[in-house]
Amino acid sequence: MILSFLRSIIPLILILASISNVYAFLNNITDHQALLSVKASITAESLGVLRSWNDSIHFCSWNGITCSRRRQRVTTLNLSFQHLVGTLSPHIGNLSFLRRIDLYQNNFHGSVPTEISRLFRLQHLNLGSNSFEGGFPTNLSHCVDIRYINMYANHLQGKIPTKFASWHKLDFFALSTNHFIGSIPPSIGNTSSLRVLYLDHNYLAGGIPLEVAHLAKLGDLDLSVNLLSGMVPLPLFNISSLHKFYIGENRFLGPLPPSMANASNLVIFDIAANNITGPVPNNFGSLRNLKWLNLGFNPLGVNQQPNDLGFINSLVNCTSLCYLNINGNGLTGDLPSSIVNLSITMTELHMYGNHIYGKIPSEIVKLVNMTVLELAYNFLTGSIPDSIGELPNLGKLDLGSNNISGAIPTSISNITQLVALNLESNMLQGSIPTGLLNISTLEVLSLGDNNLGGVITEEIVGNSSQCVFLYLNQNFFSGPLPSNIGRLKHLVQLNVSNNKLTGDIPATLGDCVMLEELYMQGNLFEGEIPLSLKSLKSLALLDLSNNNVSGSIPGFIKGFHLIKFLNLSHNTLEGEVPKDGLFSNMSAFSVLGNSLLCGGIQALDLPRCQVKISRNKRKTFSLRIILLLVLLPLGSLFVCLAFIFYQYRKSKKMNGSVAVLHDQQFPRLSYQDLLLATNEFSPGNLIGEGKYGSVYKGLLESPTRTVAVKVLNVEVRGASKSFLAECETLRNIRHRNLIKIMTACSSTDFKGNDFKALVFEFLINGSLDNWLHPGPYQENERNLTLLQRLDISIDIAMGVDYLHHHSHTSIIHCVIKPSNILLDEEFVARVSDIGLARFSFFNTSNINQAQSSSTGVRGTVGYVPPEYGMGAEISVEGDVYSYGIFLLEMFTGKRPTCSSALLDNNNNLHDYVRNALPQRVMNIVDPWIIIDEEDHGLTTNHSYSKAILEACLTSIFQVGILCSVEMPKERIDIGIAIKQLHAARDKLLQHSH
Repeated sequence: MILSFLRSIIPLILILASISNVYAFLNNITDHQALLSVKASITAESLGVLRSWNDSIHFCSWNGITCSRRRQRVTTLNLSFQHLVGTLSPHIGNLSFLRRIDLYQNNFHGSVPTEISRLFRLQHLNLGSNSFEGGFPTNLSHCVDIRYINMYANHLQGKIPTKFASWHKLDFFALSTNHFIGSIPPSIGNTSSLRVLYLDHNYLAGGIPLEVAHLAKLGDLDLSVNLLSGMVPLPLFNISSLHKFYIGENRFLGPLPPSMANASNLVIFDIAANNITGPVPNNFGSLRNLKWLNLGFNPLGVNQQPNDLGFINSLVNCTSLCYLNINGNGLTGDLPSSIVNLSITMTELHMYGNHIYGKIPSEIVKLVNMTVLELAYNFLTGSIPDSIGELPNLGKLDLGSNNISGAIPTSISNITQLVALNLESNMLQGSIPTGLLNISTLEVLSLGDNNLGGVITEEIVGNSSQCVFLYLNQNFFSGPLPSNIGRLKHLVQLNVSNNKLTGDIPATLGDCVMLEELYMQGNLFEGEIPLSLKSLKSLALLDLSNNNVSGSIPGFIKGFHLIKFLNLSHNTLEGEVPKDGLFSNMSAFSVLGNSLLCGGIQALDLPRCQVKISRNKRKTFSLRIILLLVLLPLGSLFVCLAFIFYQYRKSKKMNGSVAVLHDQQFPRLSYQDLLLATNEFSPGNLIGEGKYGSVYKGLLESPTRTVAVKVLNVEVRGASKSFLAECETLRNIRHRNLIKIMTACSSTDFKGNDFKALVFEFLINGSLDNWLHPGPYQENERNLTLLQRLDISIDIAMGVDYLHHHSHTSIIHCVIKPSNILLDEEFVARVSDIGLARFSFFNTSNINQAQSSSTGVRGTVGYVPPEYGMGAEISVEGDVYSYGIFLLEMFTGKRPTCSSALLDNNNNLHDYVRNALPQRVMNIVDPWIIIDEEDHGLTTNHSYSKAILEACLTSIFQVGILCSVEMPKERIDIGIAIKQLHAARDKLLQHSH
């Protein structure tokens, strides 16, 4: 009976097994087709990871694929770090057994497919470091088993999702470095398992919801670089599991709470660049695991209590502390002796920009692992302890702008890892230690503005220094500049001005071929300008004024195409001043106070040079006349024939002249069209001059419209590359705040010479530089209000943000400055002069290859970031630096190249502004802003309170400071600058009445 039953059921089992196999086979086909769709959406791969994705092997054996053993269904798709380019196929939603998607560090773009929400088994979603756009994928809340979501560093926008309740297993949630707006949803407090929350580098506003404090397992919280405000919820510090706490670069306010000590497991505490006030609690010592403490750029010392620095005593108990930053806090008090008892693990100590008194203790040597020690811009006295040389790992020592006296310890020469040494603006005496420049790693040495003296010997210069920036200015050095100065072959800036140096200018300076700025003014140098300086092709600034330099002006100087200003004034030069090259531009040089000079351009108003002809020259002249009479008939015949041939070729070439922009949207204009439009390039039509050519106002006839014609000087090296680069760049970009190109012309003139021109829209209000720095007859007529300046600043930032993040490829402008900003009739700003722009990621086109190989100027003195002077590659951070300097100039009215006297003896515009904030903000504001506000009926009594005005200006200046900090990695993104400037503008408008 049993046997009979088995015989009857076996066929049924076989049928069911067959159906199951068919079902599994069909599902495998679905996975296979879905993976092929994923592959088809990938347009480029450089590492060949997808070569195995073919029918020669089962898809479960393909690179990056993991399948379940029993069903052979795809459970993991891992293609991280494979340099893939393309979109993510929506067919990924058909991989119904998928648990893990890992596409980190590729170049996927387009939107995140909503079909991912069908993957109800999904646990791990990592799309970080790509270029995904659009909003957060809708209905992802359907993936109720998800534990890990990482969309860091994309171009996502919109608001953060609010449906967190379904993600009851979520452990890791990161949306950092995107464009999310709105507030942090309170529903995030429902994800009780959340351990890591990264929302930094977005545009989030509002406060931190109290519900975040309900996340009992929260370990890492990063909300930095947003627009968040209000007070930090105190219960947040009751989360005992909290390890990392970042809220820097927001607008949080209120006092620093002592309750933070309740977060007893804190390792990193970073609240930099907010409006959090002091005093600093003395219970930091209870955070025994603390490694990183950053309180910088908060008004912690606004009340200037005599014991602001007392909290450092408690930090002695933090035995793992390695980083302490209290820069720019305005803290007052003596430098605590307990500082030497900080953890031996300390590597970086940042304390500049405070009101710290006292002496540097010799016991500082206990901090043997110190790599960065910054105490600049304080009120320290005493001498530099000899023991400083016993810090073997020190890479940066910054004691500038204090009241330190005594000699420079010779022991500093023992710090073999030293990269930057800044002792400027103190009261140091004695000579330079002979071994200082023999430190092979030393790149920056700043000893300016002290009482140092003696002779700069050849031993001081050394043999193998890598020094890039050397500042010895405003001291009492005497004797000649050593002849071996040429050994410093990496020098970019050399400043020995305002000393008592004598003798000839060393010819070996010509060996410093990387020099961009050379300041030798205010000494007793004599003799002629060495011909060897001809090799300094990178010079942008050369100042030899107020010396006894004699002889004639060397002809090679006029060929320095990169030079921005040449100062030869108040010497004993003689002979003729050249008229061409840089000497054709009155604003590019000065020769005042040289009574024996003659000639030059008319604006110099120098006497005409006397021409003397010797007897031998007269004989030569007579012979030339005889030869001329004999050869003239033959020459005339040759000229006639050549003219006929030329006219024939010219007519053919002119007929074939077309604009280099071939798209139909760009009209075709010939040389003759532009000649007529500009009244034959009349000086009366000239509206500007630049490095590569001149700009003329023109009137086109059909249709009638006013244009700006930029005529390239093709003889200038780099002009043709600039022309091609500007054509290529402007042809591919469209933005309200970028100059609009109408067409371009590449042809010949009527003499057969190459002719290249760009035709732009004409903006009636001209250059911003003329509004910020009007001439003596314009000051009462041309002015900009506070709101106009703020709107223009936002316009420029929007244009730069488009170039960096939203154009077809990331573009670096390189020359952001007021003279490159144009204003239309409604004072909407346009960024111009794209000719020096560089693509951040190069493709294989000829245009981009030409750019990548260019060695032209990468900025303008005053606006160029310091790292460019050290040979760093151009970067978006470099543009941010230039924009920051531009912003400071916009609201102070001072050029970044102003003398230190005009900047209250600060070295640069950045320091000038930073030192004034926040208490003296109204002292540094361009007075024309205030006058103009009053003229427009917007006085502090009638429009907004003085407090609001000061707060707004402080916010603006802080943006400029954060953009123009020295280290590129510490600069804020241009998008963050836009957000903060918008917030300042909104605040100003909300309080106006």
